[in-house]
Amino acid sequence: MTGPVLMDYQSAAKALGARLLPQEAEGGFRSVAIDSRKVSEGALFVALRGLTTEGHRYLSQAFEAGAAAALVTPQGMEEAGWNPGAAAGVLLVVDDTLKALQDLAAAYLDRFPRLLRVGITGSSGKTTTKEISAAMAGGEKKVVINPGNLNSETGLPLAAFGVRDHHEVGIFEAGMNRRGEIAELAAVLKPRIALITNIGPAHIGILGSMEAIAEEKKDIFSRFTGKETALIPEDDPFRDYLARDVNGRVVFYGQKNLEASGKLTAIHDRGLEGTEIVWEGVPAGFGLPGRHNVQNALAAAALAGEAGISGPAIRRGLESVRGLFGRSEVLRGKTTLIRDCYNANPDSAAEALAFCDGLSWPGRRVYIMGSMLELGDREEEAHRKLGEQLASSRADLIFLYGREMQGAAEALKEKNVPFFYERTLEALRTLAAGQIRPGDLVLLKGSRGCALEGLTNTVLLQEETDVS
Repeated sequence: MTGPVLMDYQSAAKALGARLLPQEAEGGFRSVAIDSRKVSEGALFVALRGLTTEGHRYLSQAFEAGAAAALVTPQGMEEAGWNPGAAAGVLLVVDDTLKALQDLAAAYLDRFPRLLRVGITGSSGKTTTKEISAAMAGGEKKVVINPGNLNSETGLPLAAFGVRDHHEVGIFEAGMNRRGEIAELAAVLKPRIALITNIGPAHIGILGSMEAIAEEKKDIFSRFTGKETALIPEDDPFRDYLARDVNGRVVFYGQKNLEASGKLTAIHDRGLEGTEIVWEGVPAGFGLPGRHNVQNALAAAALAGEAGISGPAIRRGLESVRGLFGRSEVLRGKTTLIRDCYNANPDSAAEALAFCDGLSWPGRRVYIMGSMLELGDREEEAHRKLGEQLASSRADLIFLYGREMQGAAEALKEKNVPFFYERTLEALRTLAAGQIRPGDLVLLKGSRGCALEGLTNTVLLQEETDVS
């Protein structure tokens, strides 16, 4: 077995109130997995009940792959027809394996009292803000983050097990796909600094209203004891609500407050090349384009300042940041592509259009817009409004993709603005290949489920070999 023991079985059972089989089990687990295909030697396999899979059905595979222990429920084992006596390792038996995973991660983090725990949530910008913050803090401290957007009810707890003794700062983003999820993640992390990027309509189809979204995101502060710091965007319409009754110190961050503090000296837009941010009088080149990315950078700088990171390290962090996949990436070939298709909601779509419209560009502007998902009963209204925004944009060619775009199509028709509308990616690919020309500026914007990155080589006028 390789790697350190993360927690011994007796301590894990005590933390969870679990029944340990065998009761006198010694040793401990060295990693945690919820997918039997990702189990490594010495791992704890957590048998979760999902919408389409039941983890208890894969207990044999997990032990065969090297799992040393499994977190299980009596009901799950019974329904899977699995005999506990067949286990090739230790069993931790609980009533709810998801809650147990979260509680175990919380108990594990409590073993690192010197770790400065930072939590980031919000409707958009979480991952980018986390990455920028880590780049800033990493210049002076040992930093651990949740990889990619591993920020869910299972993702953040799994990421927590990546903390080691040498880490000084842990920066974790918290996402949500259901009501109550942020409170659960706050209970795992118990952040000493927590930042909200914004309150927007992402996931409004799940929660039903902006007020409910704000209430959910505010739960990142729910584990405050009075000594913690809440970072809240100064211009957000929900700022006062977010700040109300927070059991800790509240700091409003943003351009105005950072300028007033003397930290932020100036901001100079450089279009597709990004932005020059003058921090404490010294310029730093920030390579991510668009006003929304500047807002993410200012959030990260405010967070880094609260964490005691120096001005020079903040500037170095700004200069080191590179675009993340599908988030305002600028790719250049025979055309220039802005690949912004990791997610989409009404706010981010409007920001993308405004950014592209505002660029000084000698050629044509081609906007390829995919559906915005998870909008619930706001779907038709939001897509119709997007169609109206497209009608008044500087686009020379407009492509719509996805069933939900019907409202946008109707709005464009009413404005007598020409456009193309396809419902399959292959049809869109064929159509775009025949319309896009060298020298075009192309925007790819849509929700992750649209998989618009599959058009990358088509719009760059390259051979179809690789979309990354």
